[in-house]
Amino acid sequence: MTRRGFLVSMTATGVAFGFPRASSAAMDPAASNGIPIEATGDPFEPTLWYWIDSDGRVNVNIIRAEMGQHVGTAIARILADELEVAWDSVHITHVDTAEKWGTMVTGGSWSVWQSWPVYRQAGAAGRTALIEAAASQWGVDPATCTARDGSVSDGSNTISYGDLVAAGIERSFTEDELQALPLKPHSELRLVGKDVTALDIANKTNGKAIYGLDAKVDGMVYGVPLLPPTRLGSKVSAVDDSGAKDVKGYLQTLTLDDPSGTVPGWVVVLGETLMAAKWASAKIKVTWAAGETAGVSEADINDRSRQLIADGTTGAILPTETPDTSAAFDAAANVLEAEYVTQTVLHFQLEPVNATVFQNAEGMWEIHTGNQWQSLILPTLSTALDTPADQIVMRTYMLGGGFGRRLNGDYTVPAALASKALGGKPIKLVFFREDDAQFDSPRSPSVQKMRMAFDGDNKVIGMEHHAAAGWPTGVVVPSFMPKGVNDEPYDPFAIDGADHWYTVGAHKVRAITNDLANKTFRPGWLRSVGPGWTNFAVESFMDEAAHKIGTDPLEFRLQHLKAEGYNAGSAPNAVGGASRQAAVLRRVAEMSGYGATDLPADTAIGIATTFGQSRSMPTWTAGAVQLHVDRKTGQIDVQKMWLAFDCGTVVDPDGALAQCEGAALWGLSMALYEGTSFENGNVSDLNLGSYTPLRMIDTPEMEIAFVESTEVPVGLGEPGTTVIAPAIANAIHAAVGARLRHLPIRPDDILAALNA
Repeated sequence: MTRRGFLVSMTATGVAFGFPRASSAAMDPAASNGIPIEATGDPFEPTLWYWIDSDGRVNVNIIRAEMGQHVGTAIARILADELEVAWDSVHITHVDTAEKWGTMVTGGSWSVWQSWPVYRQAGAAGRTALIEAAASQWGVDPATCTARDGSVSDGSNTISYGDLVAAGIERSFTEDELQALPLKPHSELRLVGKDVTALDIANKTNGKAIYGLDAKVDGMVYGVPLLPPTRLGSKVSAVDDSGAKDVKGYLQTLTLDDPSGTVPGWVVVLGETLMAAKWASAKIKVTWAAGETAGVSEADINDRSRQLIADGTTGAILPTETPDTSAAFDAAANVLEAEYVTQTVLHFQLEPVNATVFQNAEGMWEIHTGNQWQSLILPTLSTALDTPADQIVMRTYMLGGGFGRRLNGDYTVPAALASKALGGKPIKLVFFREDDAQFDSPRSPSVQKMRMAFDGDNKVIGMEHHAAAGWPTGVVVPSFMPKGVNDEPYDPFAIDGADHWYTVGAHKVRAITNDLANKTFRPGWLRSVGPGWTNFAVESFMDEAAHKIGTDPLEFRLQHLKAEGYNAGSAPNAVGGASRQAAVLRRVAEMSGYGATDLPADTAIGIATTFGQSRSMPTWTAGAVQLHVDRKTGQIDVQKMWLAFDCGTVVDPDGALAQCEGAALWGLSMALYEGTSFENGNVSDLNLGSYTPLRMIDTPEMEIAFVESTEVPVGLGEPGTTVIAPAIANAIHAAVGARLRHLPIRPDDILAALNA
């Protein structure tokens, strides 16, 4: 057994491993067996975020989930740059859950943004302590010493970090001391913004990466769920497993009793192998009493949204600069109105959700799974298991795609309940693709009503945005919701983007929770969340407004992106405000040749601009899409997409490019291809035969540019998703004159709009 408590045994299929101790670290994605490195000698730990050993190796602790975005590489280089160590000395450990790490969450494009100050301070602490230790050995002033590539020098003497650690360093820092440490000037950063080898690439490409689905524990059995007819409110009336008893390897069927209310009406089928459980499940007959939403359809949910929007007393009013628009609309010479609708969207991450759970010999409950928000699900697991949260540990694995699905760790609960029913025996619960889709926390369908008031000179004097949808935060973690100016709470992740940076006079944003949606399913956070639909409405509507008054859509936007008042911006995250959004818009117009390029008939370029996830951490984003519309078939050929980003300091250039490419392609997928609908209380598409996201053959050429900046780095995982759909809708209108206000936009929608 190693110092970190792993038990490792080789099997014919690879490495099987378990984690018997609560103190065990989780996962090093650069190691073929996932086992983190051990320190040589007594390590020096300037802060809890890393240690340095007597070999000069640096091991960085990462609380963020790795799901393809190379987050460990990005965060480790922030620390390594400030610490002044060579990149080949750096290792990372994605840690297990422990109270000392604080809130463990990977979402909202927050990871680099939130890590930037913390890991820079941590690196500066180590560099300061090592310089002080070297200066003390030599009897010189620390100010005469410099650090570089894991060594300290005063011009006459040089000593490695490893030798300094071997000699012993006791230096520690208070929080105030950390805050006061001088950081390197931007001009001296040598790893940030430069290309380095990602620490997790090799094992992701050679098949050695370890995902939750790979977890193995001696003596475990397998489980598959039988899902009830409704997400909530269902109850099991009877279970007949007589037909399954002749299936080799079938063990038993459990009816779960869930004190947390996460999985009401659930049945889990157990087998000695995964396929034994699956084959047996097909022969088990369950009788359910369905919940009250068994007949709910997507149309019902959208009709409920329209009712709520029409009722002016519902919803929360966001704290914009001038949220009272009554005077502006009363005085308006002209008013533009439009409704925008988006369909339900599923995650369909490559690795279906799964969890392996058992109670170890020390009485700790171990949850082995890939998860994005461990701090959120631990209290729920505590309730479900009737066990204190400090007796539960979540072991960290790589995620085979997350995209927000694994922010909601609800899939761990049935595995935990099944294990508890067997006295803590290890159970690996696997959701097959259809189960994964039915139990998904999808992006809610939405309905939005937009209004704009003009005076007699066609000047914009007021704007309203009313948005109704299921609220993921409202359902799963309501404590995260702020209150609007009318003292009503709202889900920021279901309305971000509507509180835009345009100067439009009086500006009302009303966020409305759809109670029927919340009762029918568990709304989820899906890559870009609210901005994926709010910006579709805002940027389509800005185009419509420009056309209404006879102004070029680019010029109309630029006229209203004024860095003044509410939209002037503020430090540290939104320096420059609307002026930086205007700059990326000009950049993408120049890149694409918007307005200056001669194109064939029925071909056009559409533009859009957004600001990433939220006003509190805007990533200034602009996009342009060139497409051709076939008037006979309604088919849309997206030929090229251009995107420009101002995300402040680009920490990881290659990772940034990959994130933005992936986000833009998902934006395209949700604009033209992806979308399911609710029928009889459940989504109608359960696999990729009928749910048809973007295919490789339909991927267009892309050109992506980043604004050089020394400002605070903000998020890049999601902003690229938000501009594509409105740019496509605006390009369609420019190409053939049809205005599409529904996502996804399919050929039949084009034909219907042309005929109308």
